[in-house]
Amino acid sequence: MKKILAALMATVMMAICLAGCGAKKPDSDMQYVKDKGTLLVGITDFAPMDYKDEDGKWIGFDADMATKFADSLGVKVEFVELADWGKKIMELDDYQVDCVWNGMTLNEEVLNGMETSKPYCKNQQVVVVKSDVADKYSTKESLKDLTFAVEDGSAGQDVVEANKWKSTALPAQSDALKEVGAGTSEACVIDLLMAGAMIGEGTSYADLVRTVSLTEEDYGVGFRKGSDLAEELNKFFKACYDDGSLMQIATTYGVQKTMVEW
Repeated sequence: MKKILAALMATVMMAICLAGCGAKKPDSDMQYVKDKGTLLVGITDFAPMDYKDEDGKWIGFDADMATKFADSLGVKVEFVELADWGKKIMELDDYQVDCVWNGMTLNEEVLNGMETSKPYCKNQQVVVVKSDVADKYSTKESLKDLTFAVEDGSAGQDVVEANKWKSTALPAQSDALKEVGAGTSEACVIDLLMAGAMIGEGTSYADLVRTVSLTEEDYGVGFRKGSDLAEELNKFFKACYDDGSLMQIATTYGVQKTMVEW
């Protein structure tokens, strides 16, 4: 226990020093991760990409691939649940996480603020409402008077703001979904992959449905600007695609049809 606490304190002190003490930042993110022996992966609760099983272990397509990537580097993976998705770039720059791997849309903010992998998955932003009012909100024009729950800093928030619709920002997409499920928000805009996993018959939100698809987009993994881990991950993705393990994991979580060819 003492050794674990000592290792944790060393990581915390390194992060504090790197962020605020004027110390020279590592020339190589990959070597930095290997030296400390852990890959800190920033995530949110986002099925089917990152979510906990009955034993409290993080699983999902992204979680499983992140674990496999850490193994390829010879380090352990550690998942860090981000309390505020809108601060994900700050979390990276402050060395609180080493990457953001969470069904992250490659939007302008991400591409400007992070070193990113190539796209690995296709997605859409979709509107989710109660099934008993779905017929009223089947076109984009019909949505203009709704108030949407959105994840702060998300692609869903971007599209709502671009259309000048009213919205309430929340820490995570799962929170936005809960708002609609509870009836405290009329609608939410979330990722298609989350909607596919969490709404409709046989799910926790059986009375919710998706209606309008608003955008098409790509998912990527984000690292600190200039990080050599981004290109290392591209090589890893290519190798996993070629040996079939990427599609095998994708099939486990039902996202195989959204995968990008490598």
